[in-house]
Amino acid sequence: MRILLLTHAFNSLTQRLAAELRQKDHLVSIEFDISNSVTEEAVALFAPDLIVAPYLRRAIPESVWSKQVCLVVHPGVEGDQGPSALDWAVMGQQPQWGVTVLQAEAAMDAGPVWASTTFAMRQASKASVYRHEVTQSATQAVLKAVEQFASTSFVPQSPAHSQWHPLMKQPDRAIDWQADDTATVLRKIRAADGFPGVADTLLGQTCHLFDAWPEATLRGLPGEVIAQRETALCRATTDGAVWIGHVKRVGGIKLPAALAFADELSHLPHIRPVPLPDWWHVSESTWQDIAYEEAGTVGYLHFEFYNGAMSTPQCRRLQQALIWAKQRPTNVLVLMGGHDFWSNGIHLNVIEAASLQKGSAADESWHNINAMNDLALELINTPHQITVAAVGGNTGAGGCFLARAADQVWVREAVMLNPHYKNMGNLYGSEYWTYLLPRRVGMEAAKAIMHNRQPLTASAALETGFSDACVPGDVPAFRQAIQDKALNMALATDIQAQLAIKNKARLQDEAQKPLAAYRAEEMAHMHRNFYGFDPSYHVARHHFVTKSPASWSPRHLALHRELGWKKP
Repeated sequence: MRILLLTHAFNSLTQRLAAELRQKDHLVSIEFDISNSVTEEAVALFAPDLIVAPYLRRAIPESVWSKQVCLVVHPGVEGDQGPSALDWAVMGQQPQWGVTVLQAEAAMDAGPVWASTTFAMRQASKASVYRHEVTQSATQAVLKAVEQFASTSFVPQSPAHSQWHPLMKQPDRAIDWQADDTATVLRKIRAADGFPGVADTLLGQTCHLFDAWPEATLRGLPGEVIAQRETALCRATTDGAVWIGHVKRVGGIKLPAALAFADELSHLPHIRPVPLPDWWHVSESTWQDIAYEEAGTVGYLHFEFYNGAMSTPQCRRLQQALIWAKQRPTNVLVLMGGHDFWSNGIHLNVIEAASLQKGSAADESWHNINAMNDLALELINTPHQITVAAVGGNTGAGGCFLARAADQVWVREAVMLNPHYKNMGNLYGSEYWTYLLPRRVGMEAAKAIMHNRQPLTASAALETGFSDACVPGDVPAFRQAIQDKALNMALATDIQAQLAIKNKARLQDEAQKPLAAYRAEEMAHMHRNFYGFDPSYHVARHHFVTKSPASWSPRHLALHRELGWKKP
C-alpha cells in the first residue's frame, strides 16, 4: 500500500515506523504537519491508501480525515483521551500503560480502535518511556492496524469506556521543596522530561527543570542547592536530595545545569562520588555520568549523557576514562553508552550557548569536533583489548562513527541509527568516518548512506555491514546478552591471536594512508562548514536547538515532493 506518515517531526517513533513499514513492502512517504493546506496538498500528491499519524501536536483537518482513513497513534490505553496521556501516567505511577491506534474523527482520541497494546510501566522519565516502551508498543500496534486495514474485513470498535485527561499544566507539576520528598520531586520532573520541564526557581532565578536523578547520601535544607558535580547540581529534598542535570532559563535554551548557572556557582563545592577511586562505578543511589565496571577480563565503560549529546569537556573526560580503562588488565573493553542513547555526537546546545553568550559558535564547534576526534582516535588505537560498542540506545551523526571506531559494534534490535551528517545544514562530518565507513560497507554503500540520509534499523545496519551483531530484547536483556558475548570473547583461546591480527591490520592501514590524513581532509571540510561563507550549519543548528517549527517537509523524506514524482 501507499502509506503517508503525517507527523510533527521525524522523531524516533516516526523513523522506526517508516523503516518497519518499508520492510513490509509498503511505499512510505512522510509529510510534516505544517498547516491544513500543506497536508491537503500532500494527500492530493501522494494519493495514499492510508494515512498514519505517529506524532502530532494538533488535529488532522476534517477535509482529510472525513475522506479517508487516518490512524492516530495515541500513547495511552484504550479509552484514554487527552494531550498529556504519558505525563499523567508517569505522574500517577500507573503500573501498566499502553498505546492505542485509533481512527481520527472530530473529537480528539475518541475514534474507533484499530489496534492497541499494553506494557508494564518503568520508573523513568516520560521521554525514556516514550523512546522504549511506547515506541516498541506503537510499532507493534501500527503494524497490526495496517494488517487489519488491508484485510478490508476488520471493523474497528469504539472503546467501551473513555476518560478525558486535560492538558497537564505547570500548577499540576509544581514542586513544593518544603514538603515534597525525593520520590515526589523525581516523579514531577520525570513527568515533564524532556518537554516542557517543571517551572521552578533555582539559585533565585526562574527556570524549567529537567533530567533528575536520586541522591541517597548528601543532605541539606529542603530546596537548597548543596553541591555540583560535573554538569549537574544537587538540591536537597525533605528526605534526601536530587541531582538536576539540565535547566532552561527564561529566554534561554536547555543546557547542563552547571553551565546554565556558571556565574552563580562560585561558592558551591564540587562533590565527587565517594568512594570513587579513578572511574569505578559507585551505586545507583547517586548521579555519575561516566562509570567503569569490570567482570573477569572484561571492562565496561558507561557514559550517560543527556540526549546523547557530548560537549567538549564531556569528550575530554570520556577520553581520560578510556585511557585509564585501556590500562586495566582486561582482554575486552565494552563501551556501553547510556540507557536511551549511545551517542549523538557534538553538543549543539552547548555550541549554541557560546553564540548566545557573545562567544563564537564556530570556535566551540571546532573545539567540540576535535575533542570527538581525539576520543575516536583513542578508541581506534587500542592495542591490548578487543573493543566493542554495545549500542543499546539510539545513536546518530558522529555518535555512529564513534561506535564504528570500536572493533565490534553490537546493536540492540529496537535501536535506530542515523549514520549521516547532512541534515544539520549540510555538515560534512568527521570522527574518521571516511576511514571507518568505507572499509566496512564499501565505497559505493558509504556514499549512499551519507547521501540518502535515511535512518537504519539494527537489522539493516547488520545487513549493510555497518554493525556486527543485532541483539534482541529490551535494555536489561540486551545488557545481559552483551555480558555473555563479551565474556565468551574474552575467554576465547585465540584472543591473543585476534589482537595480533587486529594490530597488524591497523599498521597496514596506517602505512597505506595515515589516520592523520583522513582527519586533515575531513577537518578541511568542517572548517568551511564552521567558518565559511555558507551559514547553513549555523542556521540549522539554531533551528534545531530552539525547536523552531518546520517550514517544509525535507525532500529526502517526502517522496511525493520529489522532482519527477507522478501520482500512481
